[in-house]
Amino acid sequence: MNVFKRTRLSRKRMGKALLKGSFLLLAGDLTVAQALSAPADHRAAADQALDLAEKSIALRSVAGPGNQTPQVAALFRDALVKGGFAPSDITITPYKDTAYLIARWPGQDPSLKPLVISGHMDVVEAKASDWTHDPFKPQIENGYLLGRGSTDMKLDDTLAIAALLELKREGYKPRRDIIIEFSGDEETTMATGAIIADKLSNAELVLNMDGANGTLDEKTGKPDYFTWEGAEKNYADFCLTVTNPGGHSSEPRPVNAIDELAADLLRIQQHRFKPEVNELSRSYFLNAARWQKPEMAAAMKAFAKNPADEKAIRTLSSDPSYIGRIGTTCVVTMIEGGHALNALPQKATADINCRIFPGHPRAAIMEELRQAAQDPSMKIEDATEGSVQTAASPMRPDVIKAIEHGMQVAYPGVAVFPALSSGASDSMWFRSHDVPSYGISPIFIKNSDSFMHGLNERTPVASIAPAIEDLLVLFSDLSH
Repeated sequence: MNVFKRTRLSRKRMGKALLKGSFLLLAGDLTVAQALSAPADHRAAADQALDLAEKSIALRSVAGPGNQTPQVAALFRDALVKGGFAPSDITITPYKDTAYLIARWPGQDPSLKPLVISGHMDVVEAKASDWTHDPFKPQIENGYLLGRGSTDMKLDDTLAIAALLELKREGYKPRRDIIIEFSGDEETTMATGAIIADKLSNAELVLNMDGANGTLDEKTGKPDYFTWEGAEKNYADFCLTVTNPGGHSSEPRPVNAIDELAADLLRIQQHRFKPEVNELSRSYFLNAARWQKPEMAAAMKAFAKNPADEKAIRTLSSDPSYIGRIGTTCVVTMIEGGHALNALPQKATADINCRIFPGHPRAAIMEELRQAAQDPSMKIEDATEGSVQTAASPMRPDVIKAIEHGMQVAYPGVAVFPALSSGASDSMWFRSHDVPSYGISPIFIKNSDSFMHGLNERTPVASIAPAIEDLLVLFSDLSH
């Protein structure tokens, strides 16, 4: 049965359920709802996070004409001011069609470097005609918040805001400054993330709400484990070009630019980059194996022990959730060719998008692609924009302790361990300034429910209350 066709639970009714701590889940996860209810004194913060998330999802913060990211920034600013932030401590800076926000909560000791909480306000394009509902009209159905940005990452943004305002309401006074910042083009050029990191390059560390998350059991809906991210694969785009004199389509020639490029792409598709592990990915495989089916668990353990294990590589490569964790991956994402329906193509191009395992220069990966194509006439160029290569953040004991403390308060007994991110985030800009950055989204979700960047994005409302509990501990532990 399509979960989106079941009985709808209105936001008002869900708000009442939230305040009562029951989190009614019509999809069958009632036991999770009961387990994750919020303590009474923090339910207002959970309700605020949900309300702000819905309001921000309704703003179409997509790059291009009509971009409403500046309106999201204004929404967040108004919430911060209403919650006690001084207007003079909040700036919204326009940048092209978008904007970014930086807000400061002054600490008691100005000699200490600030703690930065990071997020982004923009989202990936979504077309209503493709979805089961309008992606920019937030809804709550069957215990899920639906809409573009519900997972990536407007709800995470509002959780951070609500948690900080709850700390203010409770009278908490941080020793070091707490800075919350939201970039405006993380899903495209990432230019504002670079600007923010330049401005905040003196930070002690960054907690990036855009990264990692908790995993719920597919059958029971109960929390399995939480991963935090201390590093991410490096983003790269390479442009492949094949040219040809062309000619009339009635006189086909042995060499055709589109045919030649297609052959190059198929050879690249068959190429396998060397599988490898580092400290973070090894930790993930060894720990996460406990919750996998026997065959996958055995493969994860075997690969962590020996990344050259062919059987383990085949098993992990068969699952999109894991293939990105075992080494560099490259895939064609865009193609263009030809100039007329009745002419032989004179030019064909393709974009190869790569997520490079830490430690490999882009130039080396580009050369490996060139060799894999086996076509001396093919031109390949580094077309990467908005990305910088960085090393992993250090495994700081104080950060690890705080992350584990927060999770144990929110989800007593849950397993917590680090991982390597297969994606890219604004963390790279801070790491390029030698500022440690850690992905720490406190949302718990089933892998089968994760549709960020895809159709019908949704997130369990039951994750909101414990996420607030986690952030209250994490933010205070690292700013005291």
